[in-house]
Amino acid sequence: MRRPTVRIYTASAAALAALLLPAPAAGADTAQTVAAAATVIEKVPYAMDASNQAAWWTPVATYKGRGQYTYFAFNEPGSAAATHRPAIARRDPDGVWSRLPLLNSDGQQAEFPDDNGHNQPSIARDGSGRLHVFTSMHADSWRYFRTEAPGGNVTDHASELPDQGVGITYPVVTTAPNGDLYLAARVGTGYDQRPGKLYRWDNANSRWSVVATFASALYRSVYPDDLTVDASGRVHLLYEWAKAPATAFRHQLSYLSYDPSTGAFADSTNTTVTTPVTPATSDVVQDLTAGEEWSADNAYTGPAVQSAKLTLDGSTPKVAYRYRSADSGGHFRVYYAYPSGGGWTGKTVYAGGQTAAALGITWDETDAKRIYYVTTSGTDRVFSATQSADGTWTALSAAPGVSADRLAVRRDSDGRDVLYLPDTAHNALYYATR
Repeated sequence: MRRPTVRIYTASAAALAALLLPAPAAGADTAQTVAAAATVIEKVPYAMDASNQAAWWTPVATYKGRGQYTYFAFNEPGSAAATHRPAIARRDPDGVWSRLPLLNSDGQQAEFPDDNGHNQPSIARDGSGRLHVFTSMHADSWRYFRTEAPGGNVTDHASELPDQGVGITYPVVTTAPNGDLYLAARVGTGYDQRPGKLYRWDNANSRWSVVATFASALYRSVYPDDLTVDASGRVHLLYEWAKAPATAFRHQLSYLSYDPSTGAFADSTNTTVTTPVTPATSDVVQDLTAGEEWSADNAYTGPAVQSAKLTLDGSTPKVAYRYRSADSGGHFRVYYAYPSGGGWTGKTVYAGGQTAAALGITWDETDAKRIYYVTTSGTDRVFSATQSADGTWTALSAAPGVSADRLAVRRDSDGRDVLYLPDTAHNALYYATR
């Protein structure tokens, strides 16, 4: 049965102050103006648990069949206030929504404790149409669910993963052009180090395997942010470092690529590197700045990275990230970075106030980019910033009239940005395209 759709149309302008603040990396700053943009938003017709909020996750998958299909992995309310039940909301090309719960081996919907920033889902669709969901792991054994055929039940397949019995956190997953999947996660619960590992789903043989431990160092923990695969099959990874065992504030945002055809890892200059990389050997997008310290104190107020997202211009990585510098007044500003001259160049995108952890970035074939971010106050909270030829960043409201306070973005094969917009205060999830 077709569910009612909530659509919100807005085309008014609301200018905010222009901003001109220094970026932590090299490059001239840009000014920013903000105005509301015309958009259409649909409310997903299923209740969302307030725990459905993260920054590292990849909760959106899309597929082009006879039209565009969209899959949102999300947390539904659990049987108690402190629990949730993961599920998938599927949107068909005709706009009809359907719900796929994640089922345990006994046929009951899986249920897990809430843990904001950790116990959230990531999803991908493989080349055979099977959906894969990794969910609700904060140093827990694998919690992995999969369909056996398109439209089938989403059931527990955790026993099929390598590295059984070790703690997994921050699983991010993506689909390669050949239908394989790649998964990055932090692995282990050691107090002295927690490495990052890359896994591959061989779609033809329906099997997971370990590619490599891509980053590891004594007294450091790895925080995966994002990964994507280019048209040639090269895997691009984005991750942060923190003082072990764990902390809310990280450092040395870094990039790495993996070529399945050769088994080699490389930096942004395509120079081969030995893995696992360390903070000293990583290709650092945002390095330490004045006053920055390695601290495991969650009350740390100094310079730090907290989240980042990755897209590609062909095979060239483009990065959006949040960074708190010594002169930012405690705010995490939004920055854009790209490889240049053997290093990375950074530009200020937004510095007008505090931002929430979630980010998004997309790129199209016309050399246009969009960076999505969330402010912590205001009627409209989610914005999409684009850069003009003169370097000026202009931000448009991506969800006018909706109090979404988190986001995730995935670009579909029709060239549209599909937005995943949780409103945690109202237990609602919204779908939008741009």
